[in-house]
Amino acid sequence: DDLGLDYVDLYLIHFPIALKFVPFEERYPPEWVYDPSSAVPRMEYARVPMQETWQAMEKLADDGKARNIGLCNVNSQGLRDLLSYARIPPAVLQIERHAYLQQSKLLRMCREEGIAVTGFSPLGSSSYVELDMATHSDSVLTEAVVAGIANKHGKSPAQVVLRWGVQTGASVIPKSVKKHRLVENLDIFGFSLTDEDIEQLTT
Repeated sequence: DDLGLDYVDLYLIHFPIALKFVPFEERYPPEWVYDPSSAVPRMEYARVPMQETWQAMEKLADDGKARNIGLCNVNSQGLRDLLSYARIPPAVLQIERHAYLQQSKLLRMCREEGIAVTGFSPLGSSSYVELDMATHSDSVLTEAVVAGIANKHGKSPAQVVLRWGVQTGASVIPKSVKKHRLVENLDIFGFSLTDEDIEQLTT
């Protein structure tokens, strides 16, 4: 009800862990930490199996509240387990995916199972810099091979790595709040990387 919608096109399980429930009247959204005011704020886990959560997702699909359901941040083992009991298979798997973390085996598995893959942080781990979980040097954009390919095609390094993500079989969801970056990030369908480009970015 809080979204003001009859249904959503896609609903995802964000993370393959269950956290202790925080009542809506206490805090919404609950975020990650159970009690931010405690002396040692931390996540508190709930003993809820993924199968139970997936069955709840399937009910949302059955009730017409979610046209597609999927999940994020699971590896091939977690996905294989889910597929063993899923009545409705996931339509989408969202994972971190970029030239430093290509996840080719998981991508291949999803292709074989008919599951679309969406790659978040497609420019590398730069989105983690503000969380102090990465440094600017962790960005794929600073790689010499990326700069060389960008120069060859007359594109920016960001456009090259986004094009790599799409051309290798995933959708990409780069993060930006700057209008010129948003426009640039969308402008990746007027060129293609060569097989040699793909090989350079994949090795």
